[in-house]
Amino acid sequence: MYTLIGNPKNRAFRVLWMLEELEADYEVIPAAVRSEELLAVNPTGKSPVLKVGDDAIIDSAAIIQFLADRHGRFTFPAGTIERAKQDSLTFFAADDLDGILWHAAKHSFVLPEELRSSEVRRACEHDLARSVAALEQRLGDGEYAMGDTFTVPDILIGHCASWAINAKFDWPEGKLTDYVKRLWARPAYQRAHEIRKAS
Repeated sequence: MYTLIGNPKNRAFRVLWMLEELEADYEVIPAAVRSEELLAVNPTGKSPVLKVGDDAIIDSAAIIQFLADRHGRFTFPAGTIERAKQDSLTFFAADDLDGILWHAAKHSFVLPEELRSSEVRRACEHDLARSVAALEQRLGDGEYAMGDTFTVPDILIGHCASWAINAKFDWPEGKLTDYVKRLWARPAYQRAHEIRKAS
């Protein structure tokens, strides 16, 4: 049994999606950012946290990679060239998609109003467009980011695409949108999405 602490409407959704892919036993504590529940297991109070017995794992990318490794699914073995390429895509999603979206979000509603800058949005739009163009080039002809195998970076990219579209960033039609629609059509994503809507 895993315990996911965090609101499924934020990055906790990624972990929820992975847990559904694995058909794992879990419970969700839909704690708000910087709530007592999160501060008790993560000094920053950020979401999500995964409790595994008495241990707590923080950071959504680390959590979903841990789950993939632990269950031996949706990942290539450590030390292989395929895993290095998979990790490269994971870090790309974290840095060049998530990082930009989070920066925009901070200046939209997260930071105190006096610290926000309206000019940040334009810079983020520019950076995200470049990242999305690069991602489109990196995608091959397979179903998923790593060819025909669904892996960890697909979850990060699929979540970031949803985030970007909901935040009204431009998202290109064509190959990249078709890929994202395949991710969203997965039964585990649909189940996680229903849980998110109900939370």
